[in-house]
Amino acid sequence: MVGTRLDEIDRKILAELQADGRMTNVELAKRVGISAPPCLRRVRTLEEAGLIRGYHADVNARELGFEVQVFAMVGLDSQAEVELRAFEERCRNWPLVRECHMLNGEVDFILKCVAPDLSSFQQFLTGELLTTPNVASVKTSLVIRGAKDEPGVPFDVLEARLNRSA
Repeated sequence: MVGTRLDEIDRKILAELQADGRMTNVELAKRVGISAPPCLRRVRTLEEAGLIRGYHADVNARELGFEVQVFAMVGLDSQAEVELRAFEERCRNWPLVRECHMLNGEVDFILKCVAPDLSSFQQFLTGELLTTPNVASVKTSLVIRGAKDEPGVPFDVLEARLNRSA
């Protein structure tokens, strides 16, 4: 399903659930203007199609003792597909790495990491990341504060784009 193949109700369902994944199906149905049974069928269809990948709590990392957030820019010696996949698999297995994105340009990957303190991150950096096969360089930037952390996609932009093309 692509944005243009979703009808307005499906897009409203996605926008509402993105904003509040805990609402009941009855509340969701009311917000999007349909009854509960077809709303639930639509939600299940969106889940099965992979447009809804899951439901998550937005936890406060600092309140849970993860005081340090770091972005690590990683350069690899080889960008052969087998090497890229091996690095991605390692990242999936490192608990401190919360996000891993392959990039185009000077840096091959950017990792978003969290740690309880600087010494824990340093242990990960020197004991794990820097010693990983094929890692050529790592540059890190410590987050001072976050200004925006908005999950998902901007549905208002999608709607505006669809309205222009209609």
